Amino acid sequence: MSDLVTGDAVVLGLRPARLPSRALAILLDLAVYVTVYGLLTVGLTFATASLDPAAQAAVGVASFLLLLVGIPIAVETLSHGRSLGKLACGLRVVRDDGGPIRFRHALVRGALGVVELLLTFGTVAAIASLVSARGRRLGDVFAGTLVVRERVPGARVMPVPPPPPWLAGRFAQLDLSAVPDGLWLAIRQYLTRMNQLDPQVGAVMAARLADDLVARTGAPPPAGVPAAAFLMAVVHERQSRDAARAFRTAAAASPSAPVAPVAPVPHMAPVAPVAPVPSSYVAPAPAAPGEVPRAGGFAPPA
Repeated sequence: MSDLVTGDAVVLGLRPARLPSRALAILLDLAVYVTVYGLLTVGLTFATASLDPAAQAAVGVASFLLLLVGIPIAVETLSHGRSLGKLACGLRVVRDDGGPIRFRHALVRGALGVVELLLTFGTVAAIASLVSARGRRLGDVFAGTLVVRERVPGARVMPVPPPPPWLAGRFAQLDLSAVPDGLWLAIRQYLTRMNQLDPQVGAVMAARLADDLVARTGAPPPAGVPAAAFLMAVVHERQSRDAARAFRTAAAASPSAPVAPVAPVPHMAPVAPVAPVPSSYVAPAPAAPGEVPRAGGFAPPA
């Protein structure tokens, strides 16, 4: 396991690739490149048969540099460090801080790879990889890169401990939009490992993370709230908001339930007109206070 530290002081647990897996990936890449280079050379030989030897030599050198140097650089740049051989072996080239590589990293790796891999048949790269603590060849050292394993056994994710009940819902109005992802990750790592730390060291780390969080949110914690409990409550509030947002998005994206067709109303016989109330009809007088009204004969349905 390689402990790479990012700019946010977050430790990344990456598994550097060792010599056997890297050698297999390089052999697969070289097999593909050499096969394509051989086919291209045969085609160029027939296409440049009418040219003079100097022109043929220039075309040969240009095709060599393009296919065995330029194409690997372009592939690593566009795929962010995943060539065909590395993809088959589950490897990836990353920067020293764990981020994706760019053109300059692939250029340095490809330029030194001509000397390490092609001219010396991989001897220099193998010796450098065996000597390096993280299995890096000279191209990785000068480019500031590292080849890591992507296919690793899934680690058990420790849940964040819940906040005290008396802090639940206390930070519902807190603005968390300015808190960066790196700080959230650092707080989560601390909360999942706080029981494994020395109490004094854990208290200092909690106070420091709480100060950073207060500086991002602009709202101080309530008086008397411990730093660790404050971090738990704020993380719980963020998780609750993310869950509510995800449920709202899923509900809005889901299609509405089909409405059952309304059965047509059967034809009903015409209703006979109601006879008018005679003018001599007198409404019954309301019952006196305390008198029990007589039942009108209506019985509620059973």
